[in-house]
Amino acid sequence: MVVQQKLGLQPCSRPSTGRAATHVTCVATPTRPPTTKLAKRSKVELLKEDSDYLRHPLMEELVSAATNIKEEAAQLMKFHGSYQQDNREERGAGKGKAYMFMMRTKQPAGLVSNQLYLTMDDLADQFGNGTLRLTTRQTYQLHGVLKQDLKSVFSSVIKNMGSTLGACGDVNRNVLAPPAPCTDRPEYAECERLAEQLADLLAPQSGAYYDIWLDGEKFVSSQMEDPAVTEARAFNGFGTNFEGSPEPIYGQLFLPRKFKIAITVPGDNSVDLLTNDLGIVVIADEAGAVLGYDLLVGGGMGRTNRNAATYPRIADALGFVAKEDILHAVKAIVATQRDYGRRDDRKMARLKYLVDEWGVPKFRSVVEQYFGKKLQPFRPLPAWEYKDYLGWMEQGDGKLAYGIFVENGRLKGEMKKALRTVIERYELPVRLTPNQNLILTAIDPSWKADILATLTSAGVKDVVDLDSMVRTSMACPALPLCGLAVTEAERSLPDINRRLRALLTGLGLDDLESLVVRMTGCPNGCARPYMAELGFVGDGPNSYQLWLGGSLNQTRLAEAFQDRVKLQDIEKTLEPIFFLYKQRRAPGEPFGDFCARVGSSAIRDYTKGYVAEAEAGTLPTVAIAHDVYAALQATAASQGKSDTHLATEALRHYLA
Repeated sequence: MVVQQKLGLQPCSRPSTGRAATHVTCVATPTRPPTTKLAKRSKVELLKEDSDYLRHPLMEELVSAATNIKEEAAQLMKFHGSYQQDNREERGAGKGKAYMFMMRTKQPAGLVSNQLYLTMDDLADQFGNGTLRLTTRQTYQLHGVLKQDLKSVFSSVIKNMGSTLGACGDVNRNVLAPPAPCTDRPEYAECERLAEQLADLLAPQSGAYYDIWLDGEKFVSSQMEDPAVTEARAFNGFGTNFEGSPEPIYGQLFLPRKFKIAITVPGDNSVDLLTNDLGIVVIADEAGAVLGYDLLVGGGMGRTNRNAATYPRIADALGFVAKEDILHAVKAIVATQRDYGRRDDRKMARLKYLVDEWGVPKFRSVVEQYFGKKLQPFRPLPAWEYKDYLGWMEQGDGKLAYGIFVENGRLKGEMKKALRTVIERYELPVRLTPNQNLILTAIDPSWKADILATLTSAGVKDVVDLDSMVRTSMACPALPLCGLAVTEAERSLPDINRRLRALLTGLGLDDLESLVVRMTGCPNGCARPYMAELGFVGDGPNSYQLWLGGSLNQTRLAEAFQDRVKLQDIEKTLEPIFFLYKQRRAPGEPFGDFCARVGSSAIRDYTKGYVAEAEAGTLPTVAIAHDVYAALQATAASQGKSDTHLATEALRHYLA
């Protein structure tokens, strides 16, 4: 049942505003009033409807004397770019919860001006916990802001050419694009341009954001909205808009859940394209002129432990649109999710479940009704390659760029100070990457030596000095601030990586150049662990689900392998898997490809009888005939097992 039918809303017939169209009734609106009982809606849906477009009760709660805001206001606060959090480690007897706020910015394509970088650095020290967090969606997170300082922080961001509007909540989130600092590649410039356009097109329009944070003064930046965006938002020839509403695309209810978009060029999967609700691939000719865009839909990472109805999913190919149609095509996809996405169960409200339930052909057909024309066939694409843009690069205009690894995205201590020094000294703009790193851009070659010396003296490692496994690893913030976290991630992964490296070295796997490891403190998947070769997903205190089999280029989902792996048992759990990989991998075969080829069932069977070499020397011995032992050795070698492993497995089977 569609949303208008659920709510009994009026038909949304729209006049044409320039594109070839007739007077069409919104396909998601019933032709007669509903006669059945209205469908159940979640509490958040009712709250959004009664909020006067995200104003109340948030405005009242922000000026109360309490150190926190109530749950209803906290839900609305997300749309403005902030989550209310509780520092669990600062709780104490009689003190209650230690409330504070995380503020998240919105940085289309990860672009950060020099002015905004310095502002965020200052805010972290003045109002935050002294650190800045770089996210997997190319944005900042500022942790530890007190309620009394929220208005100062938000207004400072807005007045320094930044925004937090729609960084959280049931709207389009930050639009990803490759962080490639390539001034001579027009297709990359198109990714940045389109990211800005879509961020503007799908930003909330009601003005509540400015009413709350700037007392109604809509701050005008030096960059005005592209007139093409304004025209596309207003166009209502095919039922995408709510006529006369302050929110023409979102209406009173906004979207059923968050919506994520990533844009890239063929072959460049620096953005984890397939994990997004909507993936857009810029198709250009040999000279770099844009012809149009391939569209993919239905990706998403979030799930709930031990709820089989929820699952991670990668996006499907939908079709191709010409350059001039992209804004209208995106509106059509968003409107389809808006009107047909689940609003009774937030766990099932993402676009991926709608695509899965309907199938791509039906989904495409509804999108085409909102779009007003057929989508063209999907254009063939080359193989995807993961790129992290770390190290020194030429921009193509005589300037240099320098990609810097930031472990788990946390800027702090001497590294934060050194970056501030060089960014301020040389007035450098910055790009944030989808893998929690940053890139200094527009560097004159004569500055290189000083920048390198300043950063090196602060302990910042150049890419050539990084462990390959650490270089590709990611973790979410998790404890102590995230209210959803059930265990550690950011604070645990550095030690886990060291333990994994020691284990691999002990097994003679130093030649394993890359191993993509990702860790989250809950199953919502913020660090995209379900695309990793080895994913750790929190499922309890010091306990993780183990996921195996993602690919180096981020195009294949991992599989759930084992639940409730305790932190202290990681080596014990992984040693037999790595040993099997060593014995049976094909030449040059990455670990994730091996796990996907062999399959979880075969890996589980192999691990049942595995005995670690260190443990074998402490076990009882049994004498067997020479000919039996020779046969045992030969069979064990053929199966990639040790003698002890095969003997234990065979005897267990026989005795059972």
